[in-house]
Amino acid sequence: MVALLEGGGYADQVVVRETQTLPVPDGVGLVEAAALPEAACTAWTNLVDTGRLRRGETLLVQGGSGGVGSLAVQLGAALGARVVATAGGPERAARCRELGAGVVVDHRSEDVVAAVRQATDGRGADIVLDVLGGGGLQDNVRLLAPGGRLVVIGLQQGRTGELDLARLMAKRATVTGTTLRSRTAQEKAEIVAAVGRHVWPMVADGRLRPVVHARVPLDEAQTAHDLLESGEVFGKVLLVP
Repeated sequence: MVALLEGGGYADQVVVRETQTLPVPDGVGLVEAAALPEAACTAWTNLVDTGRLRRGETLLVQGGSGGVGSLAVQLGAALGARVVATAGGPERAARCRELGAGVVVDHRSEDVVAAVRQATDGRGADIVLDVLGGGGLQDNVRLLAPGGRLVVIGLQQGRTGELDLARLMAKRATVTGTTLRSRTAQEKAEIVAAVGRHVWPMVADGRLRPVVHARVPLDEAQTAHDLLESGEVFGKVLLVP
């Protein structure tokens, strides 16, 4: 079994509600499967429940090479969206394309706003899934299509930012911030159940796969943190016994 924890996963054993557990998907090893629950639950609830993603819409994943981002790119493509992603460097951009992104913008060498506008013929994205937070707020609002939804799930560039309300109103757009940890037990149970119904079959048939950058022994957890801080991780870093 795998599980969506309340937190505190740096342990040999944990206690978790049965409603937050799922079987290991067919065709995936137990260790690899550990990369799925949090990323899948985060991507599903924010794209589908909060973002209301529909087939044919354009999804922009800010940070397509991250642990959640690499899963969101695959999920968006599997749900029939046109996926645009950002990533740092040509190698990471190429891997995002392999996961299903139709357009990838290298934020290290390209103007993200100009590139996304060009890729969408000036319309913008129907949904922006964002891990940047405050530092990316203004650009993300600029990139929203009419009726667009900005869903903020990370704060890599800070907790605060300036919001142009006139631009938001003119686009009839929305900005939502979410976390999994603060959800009630009932909400988490519903998200996990939905992931089991909808996402796990996609893993079993190969449309989605866990993306693991490295496996690091639990007693070398600092090495895992150093990897994450390097900015070169693609996907998940797993702590293993």
